[in-house]
Amino acid sequence: TYLSLEDIERVWRMFSERFTFEPGAEIAIEVDPRVTTHRQAELLTTLGFNRFSMGVQDFDPTVQEAVNRYQTFNQTKDLHEYLRGLGIESVNFDFIYGLPHQSAASFRRTIELALELRPDRVAVYSYAFVPWIKAHQKQIRIEDLPPRDVKLDLFGIAHELFTGAGYEQIGMDHFALSTDSLAKAAREHTLFRNFMGYTTHPAKDSVGFGVSSIGDLGGAFAQNTKKLNRYRDALDKGLPPIERGFERSKDDEIRRDVIQSLMCNFHLDIRAVERTHGIDFAGTFAESLREMDEGPGSHGFVTRTPDAIEVTESGRLFVRNVCMAFDAYLKRHEGEKQLFSRTV
Repeated sequence: TYLSLEDIERVWRMFSERFTFEPGAEIAIEVDPRVTTHRQAELLTTLGFNRFSMGVQDFDPTVQEAVNRYQTFNQTKDLHEYLRGLGIESVNFDFIYGLPHQSAASFRRTIELALELRPDRVAVYSYAFVPWIKAHQKQIRIEDLPPRDVKLDLFGIAHELFTGAGYEQIGMDHFALSTDSLAKAAREHTLFRNFMGYTTHPAKDSVGFGVSSIGDLGGAFAQNTKKLNRYRDALDKGLPPIERGFERSKDDEIRRDVIQSLMCNFHLDIRAVERTHGIDFAGTFAESLREMDEGPGSHGFVTRTPDAIEVTESGRLFVRNVCMAFDAYLKRHEGEKQLFSRTV
């Protein structure tokens, strides 16, 4: 929604002329309440968009100033209510916990304000403080970030308030009303996850258009360049604007399915993995199972039988740690310079 009305319609036309949309397709878009106008909202619904997501991060002015994102509650409320008036039945809010100057009291107030609007879905992401990757984060003082125990409390507050208001926890960082299709998929163990978040529709392939977007095609990831001038230069030369890619091995595919099932459904059907990939699960993952039993399992975060692994209610807060036992790349980088953000 940084685009003009004419450009929004032009981009939509380019896609609709080249791709066939299924009847009743879920067509989603992320909009910024700070710049999205009522006319843009009207156009988007006319074009067929029926799921809207908007970033919030935090409603507290002190936190907003620290991350240079100024967005009032009334801006969010106005766009949300206008979309509802247009007949939109699925709205998502994004929040982040672990931001500078966040406290239990301030974050509780943020979630309480969100519940006044009652979006259908919410994402509550952990703030990834990675200044060695994102240079602009070097301006943030580490002493302004909430300590790890406080950060965990912040997610606990979100969990308490959302589940207490009729939402169900979806995967590791989402909540949805019990009537939402995501909640239904989670209950039926048919939830999936891709680069855009949780979905009820698995896709063997996905194509990313635009700068920095990531595609998943034919067993490989491919990310477009993040620089607009390089993107345009590649297209002018008739070349794909891909900056980097990664071809997955058979082991990658197996571990991907295992981790996705645990992160999406808090459940792993071991026999289904064996049938799909033609492996002996206990033999293939002997080291991973031992690590999980000695770590998350010893804290009561998982229960395990020969046929399944279940993440317990308390373990859902630490599902990333549970899945680490199956991540071969973390083990390869042990002892090296930190590459990834902390789980908490």
